[in-house]
Amino acid sequence: MVITAVRPTLPDEPVRTRPDKVGKRRKFSSGVLFILPAFLFIFVFMLYPLVSSGYMSFTEYNFVYDDAPKFIGLDNYFAAFQDPLFTTALRNTFVYGVFFFVTVMASSLVIALLLFQKLRFNAFYRSAVFVPIVVPLSLAGLVFLWILQPNYGLLNHILGDVLNMPFLAQPWLSNADTAMASIIVLGAWASIGFVTILFLAGLQGISQDTLEAAEMDGAAGIKKVFHIILPSLRETYVLTGTWTIIHALKVFVEPMVMTDGGPGTSTLVVYQQVYLTAFTYFDMGYASAMGYILGLIILVLVVLNFFIGKIRADKDA
Repeated sequence: MVITAVRPTLPDEPVRTRPDKVGKRRKFSSGVLFILPAFLFIFVFMLYPLVSSGYMSFTEYNFVYDDAPKFIGLDNYFAAFQDPLFTTALRNTFVYGVFFFVTVMASSLVIALLLFQKLRFNAFYRSAVFVPIVVPLSLAGLVFLWILQPNYGLLNHILGDVLNMPFLAQPWLSNADTAMASIIVLGAWASIGFVTILFLAGLQGISQDTLEAAEMDGAAGIKKVFHIILPSLRETYVLTGTWTIIHALKVFVEPMVMTDGGPGTSTLVVYQQVYLTAFTYFDMGYASAMGYILGLIILVLVVLNFFIGKIRADKDA
């Protein structure tokens, strides 16, 4: 007869159980199912097109006539910089981008500083600034198209009939000297609200103790703005600058709706040329190369903006 010793269980001793492996598997499966739609969306609409167009930029491929892409190396990239239409579109994109960047950043910062003050009806003003964000850009382009019409447009009517200054009336969208400016105004109007919100978030992150201490030391009004508030927005400058650079150089809807790249090629931009090359001439390889050139330029400018902000922060630290 074999006698085995049984370890008594104390009343207060917790009972040890094995990990519930089935429960862990269920939690893992549930987590995978929750992230699967987002992963599929990112893969189908972002990762796969990015990799596919990157490969296609090294090929010659007309998807209407060709059976498969033909690898040609860097020929599309060399051809792009020898193409007068692409260089014109690239120059127009940079002109738009520079004026868009300066206008949006400066106007948004000024508006944010005004809204940061304790003004009457401040909530209404903030809502009014935010309204353009919710308006579809294509719809805003059609509205601006009507406003800027030379014969029955609202702007020329106000200048000629209301203000009695008909010499200021212009064919805004059919004049090469004013067409790009009109597109910049539309783009800035649609974007200032969002950048203003970002600046307001940065202003609200400044410590009130710092502002009160500055006022006690005599830094009030303009001095407080230039010596306390603006230097405290370094991280916000990087964020808003990055968004504005990307949004400026990927311009497409404004010239497509308002001028279709005209008059002539005065408002033709890179993404519009990419669209025409891909879906009018069906040259997917060349269109992909032009898109990647602009994408690399945007990447370089964004990284440069980040390092400039970092260097300034290190100097002031």
